[in-house]
Amino acid sequence: MSRSSSPAGRRGSGREPTDTLVSVTVERVLLAEPRGFCAGVEMAIKALAWMVRTFEPPVYCYHEIVHNQIVVERFERRGVVFVDDVEDVPPGRPIMLSAHGSAPEVVAAARQRGSFVVDSVCPLVTKVHHEVKVRSGKGYRIVYVGHEGHEEAVGTMAVAPHAISRVESVAEVDELPSFSESVALLAQTTLSHRDWENVAVRVRERFPEVWTPGRSDLCFATTNRQSSLLAIAERCDTIIVIGSANSSNTRALERLAGEAGCARVLRINHADEIPDDLTGTVGVTAGASAPDELVDAVLDRLAPTAGVEVVRVTDEDEYFPPPRNIRELQASLELASTAMLGGSVLTRPEMEDRNLPASDVLAALAD
Repeated sequence: MSRSSSPAGRRGSGREPTDTLVSVTVERVLLAEPRGFCAGVEMAIKALAWMVRTFEPPVYCYHEIVHNQIVVERFERRGVVFVDDVEDVPPGRPIMLSAHGSAPEVVAAARQRGSFVVDSVCPLVTKVHHEVKVRSGKGYRIVYVGHEGHEEAVGTMAVAPHAISRVESVAEVDELPSFSESVALLAQTTLSHRDWENVAVRVRERFPEVWTPGRSDLCFATTNRQSSLLAIAERCDTIIVIGSANSSNTRALERLAGEAGCARVLRINHADEIPDDLTGTVGVTAGASAPDELVDAVLDRLAPTAGVEVVRVTDEDEYFPPPRNIRELQASLELASTAMLGGSVLTRPEMEDRNLPASDVLAALAD
């Protein structure tokens, strides 16, 4: 773990200005790293931003693109309409499917209805969908650990509804029947290790021959954000977790901070929700759907007298490229534009999506 005692660099985010600084006496902020946008969220936000700038509004999105109030509102102001039923999309309009993954019948209905359809499902969720399809095809009964009603869980279970049983507690595992089929154990990617561990242990006790994937279903970004939070928790008088209430990984961070012994844990959507009685050392982290501009605003409001210490537990360099049909259309447009302007098709520069942070893309949408 490496630490820097210098104030965290905060670049201009294009965010709306905050109100007058709250009257707090915060000595130091411990800023967890990694925090904020994960690779799947980065990919989804940039894909939807590209659609907003390419197509005349409205662009439709099935479910919230990610679970964050600021992100959703920013896109709504740019003409994105979020729907919970593909049938609510007028035929012939462009459609985005959310990063949480969609049921197969939803994907099919969108392709029949939309003029241009982008499935921005996180590749880690796609991996779980594939495991469900393969294991159910081989006759397994799948025990899926996931939160009831969460969009990722709903979409995953729809891949093989006849062969899957959802649980999220040890008690629910105990209520499962003694299956005659072989059993496979899979999980919602955004679960915390603490949500997963006890349930998984009990599944293995009940079904000793259970099949599990060679690589964990749990999202690396979720794990990294929890590890960075644990690295600061014991040193903090208060921990602030930035993110929306419907974000599974954000709520997991909130619970983990309390379980780690921090006396006061605050989950906030905006910096203006920070109370005016904070003192001492404050830890700051953000869920995987929270943009950098929210973190910057929180640091500005706290204004610690001894500065910001970044506590880093690992470097996170995972990258997910844009969905295939976006990449293909981008390449076609670049080729056509270069040719029309008389440039060299062979030497034209390629777009470096990897080096374009989604937080900057999101901030630009506010302009």
